[in-house]
Order: sequence, then C-alpha cells, then structure tokens
Amino acid sequence: MTALAARRPGPAGRIRQQHEGAILDAAETVFARAGFQGATMAEIALKAGLPKANLHYYFGTKAEVYRAVLSRILQLWLAETDRITPDAAPRDALTHYIEAKMHLSASRPDASRVFANELLHGAPEIGDYLRGELRKLVAAKAGVIESWIAAGQMAPVDPQHLFISLWALTQTYADFEAQVCAILGRQQLGPADYRRATEHVLNFVLRGCGLYNPTPEEMKPCSI
Repeated sequence: MTALAARRPGPAGRIRQQHEGAILDAAETVFARAGFQGATMAEIALKAGLPKANLHYYFGTKAEVYRAVLSRILQLWLAETDRITPDAAPRDALTHYIEAKMHLSASRPDASRVFANELLHGAPEIGDYLRGELRKLVAAKAGVIESWIAAGQMAPVDPQHLFISLWALTQTYADFEAQVCAILGRQQLGPADYRRATEHVLNFVLRGCGLYNPTPEEMKPCSI
C-alpha cells in the first residue's frame, strides 16, 4: 500500500468528514443570521439535515461548533496570503490576494458575517488568536512588503495598515451587502457587480502602491 493510499480515509472517515462539513456549512449560515446567542443546536441540525443527536456526537456544545466555524474561516482566509513572498512580483501577489478575498466575499458571504459579528462582540472566542498567530502572520507579510519597498518595487506604504485596508475593502461587500445593494440599486449582488467591484479595488490599491500599469484594454473608457 502506498503512503498516499494509507492516508486516505476509509468509509467511516469519509462519512465523518461529510457530516462535519455539512454541520459547519449549516452552522456558518445559522450563526451569520442569528449570531452566537440566537443560534440553536436544533436549528443547526435541521439546516444540516441531520438528527440533533448526530450533531452532539460530533460537537458536544454550541460553543464547540462556533469555534470550529471560526477556525475554518480563518484557515480559508489566511491561506490566501501564501503568494505574498519575497521572490513574488508585488503586483501579481497583491492582485491574487485581492481577487481571492473578493471571490470569498462573493462565494462565502456568511463566513465573513460570522467573523465580523465575532469582532463586533470583542472577539471573545478568537481574541487570543488575533493577538498571537494573526499578529505574527501580518508582521511576517508586512516584512515582505517592506522588502519590496526597500528594493524600489513599490511605493512606500504602511504595510500593516495596507492589510487592514484590504480587509475592509473586500469584506464590506459581504458584511454590508444591504448597503452596497441600496447604493447600486440592486436586490442582490451578482457576478457582474463583483467583477466591477474587484476591478475598482484592484485599481484603487495598485495605484496607491505605485503598481498600476494599465494594459491598452484597461485604458479604454468604461462602458458601465
């Protein structure tokens, strides 16, 4: 048996993964709409299509489910910083990061709303992580940006505040979708709205970082 085959989960492992995934997907939606206090295990089980007893088998308490949801969101978001490395081209790395964050706001808006609600309540569950691991990660990536600036590859910016600005610019389309829709005259944001928003955020950030080098196609007047 190969090492890869040895790592593959058996039928019981796959079923567990499927059930845990369904629970976390359902919990993400329920927490986004009801908040931690308003959410119930019964509602999460119903949304997941599982008996409540099954939910308690995988997660003993609502707090355990909530922490698992937050952990999955953080892993999803932070994975997108992997392209920000010293040997990467600044424009390419920041473009990838912005496009990835905008895609996540479009495809996983509830994840962003759960995270925002946690922060609005003082980050009781993930405060230690934010002050520890997240701060270390941002410091490391800020160091990369400082190296790009020192090498003359981009304009001088405050690296830490650049990340804070990027989060605000991208996550607002999920967290405050109702406000964005009201301004744009939409019932709901669609793919075209997100393409337009992504282009705006990219141009805004890349210009501010001295990285904007438009192609002939980008220089054509906008038809919107």
